[in-house]
Amino acid sequence: MTHPIDPAFMRLAIALGRRGLGRVWPNPAVGCVIVKDGRILARGWTQPGGRPHAEAMALAACDARGATAYVSLEPCAHHGKTPPCSEALVRAGVARVVTALTDPDPRVAGRGHAMLRAAGVEVVEGVEAAAAHAANAGFLLRLTQNRPLVTLKLALTLDGRIATATGESRWITGPQARRAVHAMRACHDAVLVGAGTARADDPDLRVRGLGTSHNPVRIVAMPRLDLSCDSRLGRSARDAPVWLLHGPQADPARAQAWRDAGAMTLACPMGAGGLDPVAMMQTLAGRGLTRVFCEGGGTLAASLLRAGLVDRMVVFSAGKLIGADGRAGLGDLGLAQLGDAPQFRLARVQPVGGDVVQIWSRAGQA
Repeated sequence: MTHPIDPAFMRLAIALGRRGLGRVWPNPAVGCVIVKDGRILARGWTQPGGRPHAEAMALAACDARGATAYVSLEPCAHHGKTPPCSEALVRAGVARVVTALTDPDPRVAGRGHAMLRAAGVEVVEGVEAAAAHAANAGFLLRLTQNRPLVTLKLALTLDGRIATATGESRWITGPQARRAVHAMRACHDAVLVGAGTARADDPDLRVRGLGTSHNPVRIVAMPRLDLSCDSRLGRSARDAPVWLLHGPQADPARAQAWRDAGAMTLACPMGAGGLDPVAMMQTLAGRGLTRVFCEGGGTLAASLLRAGLVDRMVVFSAGKLIGADGRAGLGDLGLAQLGDAPQFRLARVQPVGGDVVQIWSRAGQA
């Protein structure tokens, strides 16, 4: 006789799956917990690169006959580089599979659940669905809206400035806040900046100080490809991926020079005042990205906000004041009415060293 369903096991599966965020794209970051008689037999989560899947990791670590498998997303049902996880769960003899979400991937989309039920496995769906949806929001957006989840990071003074009138911006926030930013980079598939930021700051955009060799894809939205290959991004393009989003009129010689340096160049149509933000996100989704961490600057951030593409905002506030002659954190949003302003819901506030970080979610989203 199987034990009652315990949502705590699903919450654990979701938490385990989050370990893969930033490392498993284009696959979802799934967790699996196998339980029998109220005791955990094994745990697993999707491995870097997207394989092995969570279920395979957990099944390899135990005898699952008669057990319950808690999985944060419907087990896959298609033959790809590995056999279907639904098939593996059946072969392992599990008695019950508890899932949080149905996988919207058309290769799965209920077929995994159906395969399990056809084999006599009890299936319970929808346990801790909201938490699982939030954890894999990027994967779900890519499949349902053809775009990745976008997190916008801003580091601002108390009066909303990102630099002095002369352009000095290092450092608005303190070392603890900067370390927190590196941790956020590590759990996203890519870091995105605009051409102005790339030229002014010559950023590296890799993850530092966390003891990990993993790095996100580093992306610059640069219509004219007018950043030297001798920049920090150019010199390190063979060490960690660099992608350049550019307009159709960019100089082919510049594009070739960047490709010779090890970068990938991706042409996008132009919009009003720059690259079309919707087309940019569709291009990145087409390359498999599910989570993008945008670090500015103000013009790029404003274009993403105007297009309704910012899902989450991370705002670091420093106890400094620069004044009206400083550079604003956002470019022009073109608002005539206050009611037209992009709206976000506060999710969390916490101190980070001498600064404060606020986490916001777009109003109406989980």
